[in-house]
Amino acid sequence: MCDDDKIRNITEAVQLFKIYSDFTRLRIIELLLDNEICVQDIANELDTSQSAISHQLKLLRDLHVVKARKQGKQVFYSLQDNHIKEIFIMAYSHVTECNDQEAQ
Repeated sequence: MCDDDKIRNITEAVQLFKIYSDFTRLRIIELLLDNEICVQDIANELDTSQSAISHQLKLLRDLHVVKARKQGKQVFYSLQDNHIKEIFIMAYSHVTECNDQEAQ
């Protein structure tokens, strides 16, 4: 792999990790771990506006974190692939283990 490819891949990885630094985006990813959900249901679950959720979903789509499927007038979202789920689960497990150790 040439240096230009490495730099581009690292830059894209940085952008991906930025996705994981936002509470709302992490909650969306959590909701999508095992489900396909429409925008309105995500907004209801997170008690926020549909437009705010749509904005976050656009960012997630642009970085290939989620994919969309249109059914009639509704758009359903799911995780792009298992890597996204694994990153979330690893981070969550790490935090849970650290918190458990601190509580002891």
